[in-house]
Amino acid sequence: MRTEYNLAQLEPFAVYRLLTSTVLPRPIAWVSTVSADGVDNLAPHSFFTVSSVTPPIVQFTSVGRKDSLRNVEATGQFVVNLAPESLIEEVNKTATDFPEGVSEFDAVGLKREAGARVKAPRVAGSPAALECELHSTLGLGDSTVVFGRVVHIAIDETVLDNGHPEVNRMRPLARLGKDEWGTLGEVLDLRRIRYADWPESD
Repeated sequence: MRTEYNLAQLEPFAVYRLLTSTVLPRPIAWVSTVSADGVDNLAPHSFFTVSSVTPPIVQFTSVGRKDSLRNVEATGQFVVNLAPESLIEEVNKTATDFPEGVSEFDAVGLKREAGARVKAPRVAGSPAALECELHSTLGLGDSTVVFGRVVHIAIDETVLDNGHPEVNRMRPLARLGKDEWGTLGEVLDLRRIRYADWPESD
């Protein structure tokens, strides 16, 4: 037996809670930006994924018009920092609705490092950073999807295994439903089956 939900009869927040409690785990784009006035910003966005490889494009969604979105629109640049398990408290704190003009780096006590290709700073304690230039935005209802072309990737050598980022070393966080967070847990290694190798049925 299932409980059925007619979304046309639900308030937006109820829909939000259902979606974020069923579309999971969600990777976190810990987005750093800088305003036109030079104030940097850092915020986690859990509506995030890779959009394209050629060209290399990632996307995150700003629910409402937040500082991340305004800064990206003003400067055309941002950084997606991997949100590691070791910084869960700091990641959560950067979701606080600080007043405009307050840098989350300073409020939370996070060290910055300069970007190689963009003006937005990187989180020094993050094991991986994707530096992006704005490709385009798409408005959808109360949200805006931000597409960024990845122009530079910086990865801490301690998480590389023969030049490949190792997930067990990066320990990425994920967002779940309510106030829940997910950590890496067990990693399963299962190779995709090619059709040429598909076992014949009896």
